[in-house]
Amino acid sequence: MTGRRFTVLIALFALLAACSRGATAPSGSGTRTFDASDTQPFGGIGAGEAVNFTGTEPFWSGQVSDGSLTYTTPENQRGATIAVARFAGRNGLSYSGDLEGQPFVLAITPGKCSDGMSDRSYPYAVTLQVKGEQRQGCAWTDKQPFTGLQHL
Repeated sequence: MTGRRFTVLIALFALLAACSRGATAPSGSGTRTFDASDTQPFGGIGAGEAVNFTGTEPFWSGQVSDGSLTYTTPENQRGATIAVARFAGRNGLSYSGDLEGQPFVLAITPGKCSDGMSDRSYPYAVTLQVKGEQRQGCAWTDKQPFTGLQHL
């Protein structure tokens, strides 16, 4: 394992651990506590289920499915597609890969989430590590959609 991959994995574990120890969704929706007796991997999102994600300041979004993630920004509306590895922790999922030669890690945890820009309520909060920055956002799936307005 290369040093960079090891560093990404350590960051990934830290993100998932932080998310399970009382972290809140971007909207401040509440807290979750860490349960040391829970040893089962997160099963809230199936391995074959597509996950959509979005964030603001700056705006970004995308979708991950079947080992492939597309990441879009206003500057790249077609998106960049990368191969990712899926990891199921105890209180969420993560997808990791490389974007333009830099680590890309998307951590997803259950919890009511608001994008702060619409009346939508999402079932998952996300933390994104991309290009040396950490960003917060929300996520949903077809089986677990957001609620609220469909169009902004």
